[in-house]
Amino acid sequence: MRIIGKEFFGELEKKAVESPRKRAHFNFHKSLDEEIHRLCVAADPSTYIRPHRHSRLDAWELLVILKGAADVLIFDNDGTVKERVTIAISGETRAIEIDENTFHGFIPHEDGSIILEVKKGPYVPTPESDFAPWAPAEGSENASAFLAKMKKAIPGTKL
Repeated sequence: MRIIGKEFFGELEKKAVESPRKRAHFNFHKSLDEEIHRLCVAADPSTYIRPHRHSRLDAWELLVILKGAADVLIFDNDGTVKERVTIAISGETRAIEIDENTFHGFIPHEDGSIILEVKKGPYVPTPESDFAPWAPAEGSENASAFLAKMKKAIPGTKL
């Protein structure tokens, strides 16, 4: 049994703050080979998660906000923002399920925002072909400027 409460959140937030990537995760699944993966991710607004898709068959992804708020951007294949969905613990929308082969990005609004992510396993590292070709790689010199554009992008904006 695992308890998800203030103490758990505090520990995960601390790991995110101390991480160079400004995010941290905790796997509830015991093995990377499990059929369903369940993990919590704590992330700060300065983290850059490169837009990507999951192209495997039935590679849906469910994001449920547990603390704070974040935007999920849904993109066309050319990098045009199709939708911007805010998920917030105090808002109307608390979760979003993303279909396979859908480019998406994630932008936390608040320090220590935490989501529960559920997706099909087993774990397979994201192939380069699943990263958006129009988005810079994480850690590249253009990543922070691209993140700033993502934070302001509205539907119809081509990044």
